[in-house]
Amino acid sequence: MISEAKEAHAATSERELCRLFEVSRSWYYERPSLEEKAQRDIELRDAIERIVLDFPGYRRGTKVLYRRGWSANHKRVLRLMRQESLLCQIKRRFRSTTDSSHSLKRYPNLIEDLGIDGPDLVWLSDITYVRLPQSFCYLASIIDDFSRYCVGWTPSKLSTRS
Repeated sequence: MISEAKEAHAATSERELCRLFEVSRSWYYERPSLEEKAQRDIELRDAIERIVLDFPGYRRGTKVLYRRGWSANHKRVLRLMRQESLLCQIKRRFRSTTDSSHSLKRYPNLIEDLGIDGPDLVWLSDITYVRLPQSFCYLASIIDDFSRYCVGWTPSKLSTRS
């Protein structure tokens, strides 16, 4: 910011610019250049690449870097790991929760071609299973299709697991 102002107003001294921007001159002279920052990022990235196989994840990597004498917070480590694609790629199994290949009757969609242009014309309902620490219950809800507003809901009585 001060460097850009110095280029635009060459006649103004650095002391005056620091006073205008309300920063101390020691801060202005002490801050690292972009090249120094880039060099430190390269060194840190190399250190991250060396430890990422033994300690996956940016949180664990940050702790190991701290133990090895680096001073970098977790956000900087995460940014560098994202740039270099060093983050863990978690593979999750797909679990199908719907069995569509059954012999039961299938009902047609009655509102498929209906132009819904206002609230309270079509209500949708659904039921879901809610797991609680010591039991479970079902939750039934009614939603307005136009506004996606929950018109009403009710839980079932609590059931114990067996």
